[in-house]
Amino acid sequence: MIAQMRILSLNCNGLRSAIRKGFYEWLPSAEVDVVCLQETRLGVDKVTDDLQCLGYHGYWQHAVKPGYSGVAVLSRIKPDDVIEGFGSAEFDPEGRYVEVRFKSVSVASVYLPSGSSGDVRQAAKYRSLDEFRAHCRRLLKAKRSAVLCGDFNIAHKPIDIKNWKGNLKNSGFLPEERAWLDQLFDEDGWVDAFRVVNSEADQYTWWSNRGQAYAKNVGWRIDYQMVSPDLKAKIRRAEIYKAQKFSDHAPLLLDYDLKVPSKGGA
Repeated sequence: MIAQMRILSLNCNGLRSAIRKGFYEWLPSAEVDVVCLQETRLGVDKVTDDLQCLGYHGYWQHAVKPGYSGVAVLSRIKPDDVIEGFGSAEFDPEGRYVEVRFKSVSVASVYLPSGSSGDVRQAAKYRSLDEFRAHCRRLLKAKRSAVLCGDFNIAHKPIDIKNWKGNLKNSGFLPEERAWLDQLFDEDGWVDAFRVVNSEADQYTWWSNRGQAYAKNVGWRIDYQMVSPDLKAKIRRAEIYKAQKFSDHAPLLLDYDLKVPSKGGA
């Protein structure tokens, strides 16, 4: 039995790029049980062959469009079931959700759309938020313990973004987007796991490539591990790893007191 589970989430901005920057070399030292990746940008014929050597099973949802989006879950534990997509005719073909299930616990990699390219994609983002919230409600109704990990492309509160006043009209910090997170957390009961154990300012997971944003820590916290209410008491530790840079996002790691069979089970 695993008494404590460490889960990592990373928007890798192209998995092959992150690997070239040393992600797979670093991963064993992180001692992670489940890895949730977003923006893998791989096709089914481009999946790397290194996972078995690293001790992971790999589960993927690729986008129909080559070189676009894509999510993955890498797990040391072979799950009982794998779910690709969250039931969206519009967004599942974009490769935005893959979930692995261990008995009554689900871990999913989530990549919600960005609206920063203009009004058309912002409207699509709002549609995706509506559909994804309905999916989250179904998970709770099914009484599954769940950890939903990934790039939500929304900073929740002023503490989660360096220049919040200057971004009030920008995608990623719009009032409607932040209100959607309020609904998930305050109305539906989901928990922002990072903030349970870290209430400090200047805790960011993404930085623009412009204006030395990373060096100056002018960032946004848009990557989450969102957990079902029953797991709130099981959150033990959180870390945003910045000693190495694999992407324009940083790895987000959390430890949970979760007992999961070392092999799949009923």
